[in-house]
Amino acid sequence: MSFDYDLVIIGAGVGGHGAALHAVKCGLKTAIIEAAEMGGTCVNRGCIPSKALLAASGKVRELGDRHHLAALGVQVGTVGFEREAIAAHANDLVTKIRSDLTNSLKRLGVATIQGWGRVAGVQKVGVKTEAGEKFYTAKNILLSTGSVPFVPPGIELDGKTVYTSDDAVRLESLPQWVAIIGSGYIGLEFSDVYSALGCEITMIEALDTLMPGFDPDIAKIAERVLLQGRDIETHQGVLAKKVTPGHPVVIELADAKTKETIDVIEVDACLVATGRIPATKNLGLETVGVETDRRGFIAVNDKMEVIRDGEPVANLYAIGDATGKMMLAHAASAQGVIAVENICDRPQTIHYRSIPAAAFTHPEISYVGLTEPQAKELAAQEGFTIATAKTYFKGNSKALAEGETDGIAKVIYRRDTGELLGVHIIGIHASDLIQEAANAIAAGKPVQELAFNVHAHPTLSEVLDEAFKRAQVA
Repeated sequence: MSFDYDLVIIGAGVGGHGAALHAVKCGLKTAIIEAAEMGGTCVNRGCIPSKALLAASGKVRELGDRHHLAALGVQVGTVGFEREAIAAHANDLVTKIRSDLTNSLKRLGVATIQGWGRVAGVQKVGVKTEAGEKFYTAKNILLSTGSVPFVPPGIELDGKTVYTSDDAVRLESLPQWVAIIGSGYIGLEFSDVYSALGCEITMIEALDTLMPGFDPDIAKIAERVLLQGRDIETHQGVLAKKVTPGHPVVIELADAKTKETIDVIEVDACLVATGRIPATKNLGLETVGVETDRRGFIAVNDKMEVIRDGEPVANLYAIGDATGKMMLAHAASAQGVIAVENICDRPQTIHYRSIPAAAFTHPEISYVGLTEPQAKELAAQEGFTIATAKTYFKGNSKALAEGETDGIAKVIYRRDTGELLGVHIIGIHASDLIQEAANAIAAGKPVQELAFNVHAHPTLSEVLDEAFKRAQVA
């Protein structure tokens, strides 16, 4: 049987784009379908614009910290900024990268099809546009449809006074007082932007601890440096039961356990940063007998094959946020390469524990592998003991030279074998430092071997070097 394409990818985010590039490299005739903008969430509404905002606001914070600069012998005058110019910096970056992605696909001969893509049957896709629906045959189909912000019940959005990160990255205003619902990496990054640009912030977290996804030792320092150090008001174990847009925005706060109202606050704006959910509706999965789980995620194995009744569905793959494995752009890109390798009969699986992540706050937070509670749980299941080693940025020569000494590096490993289970960093350039640990986990290097690696002096990388050297194996 002949097909229109060897591979049709539904969704042109970072994952779909990376899969398309690798597919062409492997000699596959490839098409990619996108209903909105090339680049998906990361390029248009996520990673890229938010990092541009963090870079600009970070400069404002740095230049405005006269005490820090004076310690380095530097004096500056009054620091000012233009909100519109900062917003334009983010928008211009989005436009450039989106154009680069589009051009790279054209240059390599990937067919780009605009419209809503769906599975229309076995090895068949449909593309809906205003003109109707057109069908294509595909030897293999790859779903890369990404995710959308999750908005809890009781919260009403208007996109202006109550909004998600999709709207926040446009920086259309700087509210005098903004409430942020959620203390994960999205909430933390926007609190960093808003506080640097002079906004008053109230952070609302439904769980009992702030930053619940981070390792406890990292979260403790992050709370002191990123929240308490900036006089950000926080509520823990508190639910935003009802949020009504307007001037002002009215937020009804309730006890997260009892759901009983405990307070009502009025703010100028509210950012809803309560995580993301998969964009997997209306994908036609029922045509091949596939159902998502109750949250909407598509089940896959480590070859990225879609699973139906415990078995892989022939010629159907899924990657990225839609799978719920790791909702990170670079994880989606890695999954795309793995999927294409398996399509080409070169069996590959993905190693999630070696995929790093970062929050680009000031200072940054990064991690790879397991947190200490997760490692303890695994140790209890498999019958081994874990150990940890920590080093502090305040003992690092480069950090001292920079006057940026807040932070630690924490290594979690097996006491018996030295297997590296997780590494967590908070401090200057943490997002760059974590890659060494990610590579070590991917290569299966134990801490006793890592302790012999030579690091340039004086560099921030010596924070990890010292942590590996402090690790003691039984």
